[in-house]
Amino acid sequence: MFIEGTEYSRVKDIHERLGGQRQGGISTPSKHPLVIVFTGKSGEQHGYADGWQDEGVFLYTGEGQIGDMEFRAGNKAIRDHISDGKDLLMFEALGKGKPVRFLGEFACQSWDTFTGSDREGNDRECIQFHLVKLEAGSQVTDTREQVDINTPLEELRRRAFDAAAPSQSVNWQDAPRHYRKRSKAVRDYVLIRAGGKCELTGRPAPFVTRQGNPYLEVHHTRRLSDDGPDDPRWVAAIDPTVHREIHFGIEGETLNKQLIDKLREIEP
Repeated sequence: MFIEGTEYSRVKDIHERLGGQRQGGISTPSKHPLVIVFTGKSGEQHGYADGWQDEGVFLYTGEGQIGDMEFRAGNKAIRDHISDGKDLLMFEALGKGKPVRFLGEFACQSWDTFTGSDREGNDRECIQFHLVKLEAGSQVTDTREQVDINTPLEELRRRAFDAAAPSQSVNWQDAPRHYRKRSKAVRDYVLIRAGGKCELTGRPAPFVTRQGNPYLEVHHTRRLSDDGPDDPRWVAAIDPTVHREIHFGIEGETLNKQLIDKLREIEP
């Protein structure tokens, strides 16, 4: 949909195509499963600034100009984007009258609050999201890492659905580690749920790994990327050849839609 590093017109290339609010830092198109955020230097006048941290975390301040920021509208959309089945896209505003640059797709790992000032100069509680960038492209499951086959399926399911919900954390430095932990919770559940068979075709995994596990790959049906935590209702374990066909084949979109229908039966 968008190419990382490329500049776009916010109005013509984003809102005229997708809809959503044309003003402000958070846009939620009603007809597309997206949350679109815009970062820039406008927050500096209130004493805070968005930006990358050394640990690869992007700190993004929520919306609201007067009074304490609350989890409603755009702020709620960012916090709940995974459980709501929506992708989080970020653009950098380059200045008034200038285009915006696409920074990529992100996942909200956690959030925190800090004291800042509102438009009237009064102290207020601000929300700061800890966003982790998703890597583009298909990701192959790491077969070196054992899935805990001894944990009951319902316990794995609980962990996976809990992983869809970001939590409050005062240490944004921990975001990458917890991000990987959340991702593993979803991956483990989906692989055990599949029972060694492709969740699209029903065929057995093509081979067994050196660790003794049926080899399947985890696919996120809503994303171009298969990285990061997600809601298990949108994630499947599938044959690696089918996985590549979904990402690169001429029938990929059709197969992905078929898989989404299958997942509705698996996770009603």
